[in-house]
Formats: sequence, structure tokens, C-alpha cells
Amino acid sequence: MIELFLSAFITLFVVIDPPGCAPIYAGLTKGATAAQSRAMAVRACLIAGIILVIFALFGENLLGALHIELDSFRIAGGLMLFLIALDMVFEKRTERREQRAEKIAATPEVEDVSVFPMAMPMLAGPGAIASMMLLTARADGWENTLVVLAALGAVLLLTLLALIAASPLMKLFGARVEAVITRLLGVLLAALAAQYVIDGLRESFGL
Repeated sequence: MIELFLSAFITLFVVIDPPGCAPIYAGLTKGATAAQSRAMAVRACLIAGIILVIFALFGENLLGALHIELDSFRIAGGLMLFLIALDMVFEKRTERREQRAEKIAATPEVEDVSVFPMAMPMLAGPGAIASMMLLTARADGWENTLVVLAALGAVLLLTLLALIAASPLMKLFGARVEAVITRLLGVLLAALAAQYVIDGLRESFGL
């Protein structure tokens, strides 16, 4: 169970990317008070958690209704995560997040960013949804499923702490350290994505 927890935790941490979300959140909530910023961070993590839990528990049934085999989803999910990893390594993901943040920050009043873009697509994006479905599909029984959900809870808790401390973290680490962390996480995610594709191909062709 410890191995499953660590595997799920690392996968979700890399995909959700709390260190990468923190500076973007700091930019989005620049005009908000500390209380408003904390409230939006809590709402964003709660909404993202609900979305990911729903897909974790019922995503397989949805695939069955659409006549999509789980191995096909493993391969598709792995390819999707690999593309995200490439974006992280070459900093394309950060650029898109910053562009989205600039558009929203252009409005003079303080806007509630907890649902969009924080909960979706930044926290509960396609990569996170695919990861939750793949992890719960590999979990054998309710006990292992609860372990995966516990890993999700731990990652969202760290994400919440990162969002709340976003402004101090930005001053402490700076943009260069954030870029290094993002690239390292991208390389790790690429390896995990490749493993998903290998597992899907192995099961599909009985290797």
C-alpha cells in the first residue's frame, strides 16, 4: 500500500503541479485581500477534489457506457500526459498559464478565480482526470482505491498550502528556481506517461 500511495502521490503531484500553480495564483489574486485569497484557494481545491473523485469512482463506468476499453484509455492517457510533460520541460505550460492569468487580471475588480481557471483546468485538468482514472483502474479493491484517494487528498492539501503561501513563496524562490522545478517534474512525468503507454500496449497485445 505504501508503494501505491507513493506512486499515486508522485503522479498527481507532478500533474497538478502545486509549485507551478502557486505563482500563477499569486498573479490572479494580486488585488484580493488575504482573506479573499484564502477563501478562493480553499474553494478551488475543494471543487477540484470533487471533480477528480467523481472521475476516479465513476470514470470506468463512463468508459464502459462509451464502449471504450481501459487499455485504450491507458494509452491515450499516457500520450496526453507525455504532451503535458513536454510542455513542462520546454515551459510552454507555464507560458499558457501566465497568458490566461494576464487576461483575467486585466479586469479592474477582484474576480473569483476559484472555479475558473483554478479548479478547472489548472488543478482538475485533463491530465489529472486521466491520472485519477488510470490509478484507480490499477488499484485492486476498495482499500487500494482509498489509498489513491488519500494520495489525492495529500496532494490537494499541499496545493492549498502552496496557493495560500503563493506570494511569500514567489519572493522566496523566484522565477529561476520555479523553472528548474517545473522542468524536473516534467522529466519525471514523461517517464510515468511512457510507463502508462507500455502497460496499455502490453495488456492490449497480451505481452
